[in-house]
Amino acid sequence: MKSKVIVYRKTYEQVLDLLREQCDVIYFERIDSSNQEEFYFHLKDAHALFGAGMKVDKELLDHAPNLQVVSNVSVGYDNLNLAELKKRNIKATNTKGALDDTVADAMFGLMLTAARRITELDQFVKKGEWKAAIQEELFGVDVHHKTIGIIGMGGIGSAIAKRAYYGFDMKVIYHNRSRNKEAEEYYHAEYRSLEELLQESDFVCNMAPLTPQTEKLIGEREFSLMKSSSIFINGSRGPVIDEDALYKALSEKRILAAGLDVYQVEPLPPEHSLLTLPNLVTLPHIGSATAETRLAMGLLAAKSLLEALNGGVPATLIASQ
Repeated sequence: MKSKVIVYRKTYEQVLDLLREQCDVIYFERIDSSNQEEFYFHLKDAHALFGAGMKVDKELLDHAPNLQVVSNVSVGYDNLNLAELKKRNIKATNTKGALDDTVADAMFGLMLTAARRITELDQFVKKGEWKAAIQEELFGVDVHHKTIGIIGMGGIGSAIAKRAYYGFDMKVIYHNRSRNKEAEEYYHAEYRSLEELLQESDFVCNMAPLTPQTEKLIGEREFSLMKSSSIFINGSRGPVIDEDALYKALSEKRILAAGLDVYQVEPLPPEHSLLTLPNLVTLPHIGSATAETRLAMGLLAAKSLLEALNGGVPATLIASQ
């Protein structure tokens, strides 16, 4: 008898075909009030869950006594209660590695856009305000040959460091739970305490995963340590940042600018105070959002799920288990 897999988020036909070769697949493009009852009906005899963003906690797992694998189509896994999964001997995987370059590209896009005021000046042109050569009040700042401080030197952080060091001749410093010897060797990255990193960096790029220890890691005190000329980028998870403190730092010009791809509440409410700031670039959580990468993530997540169901140990098994 085939294992039963619930796919709870829209994905590609190639991914579904791969899963269907070995499993019975129940496919939902999304879960909402119209199909939640049907979802729980199938959950009671499901062997695997496949998707991204669903809160997998004790309450959900109590409805899934046969569950063996949870495959997160994401590098982040703050939606998973790992302690509860471990207690029930359920394997969890993510898509580490599949999106590193794509997210790093997006983070550099945010850095360049904030530094050179690209979105602001795009509107300046489109509104017909470009009447003559721009003056110094509209100048941006250089990215090349500056110091970038990366918080979280995992796969994505390392990909950012590579672009910074080889592409922009930047000095790379970083803060991480443990030393990253490869980044130190290949990109001459230098380890710093968080406080040292904030004080020294021209660009602060946060890629630390969301954990109980990193929630509101960057708040008013941390922004006060940064240079008044620094630019802050967040591409990990919104709750790692105190958004009220960021608003204050930007509005009072304690830091020069910022770029965000993630927020405490998503989608960001249109009345949010952050959206009033001209020195903030905002993206709608698009770090990995290219068709090529999303397909690669889906295929990797499907292969990991199948390997785990077949008793193997996928390379993407979440290590903290």
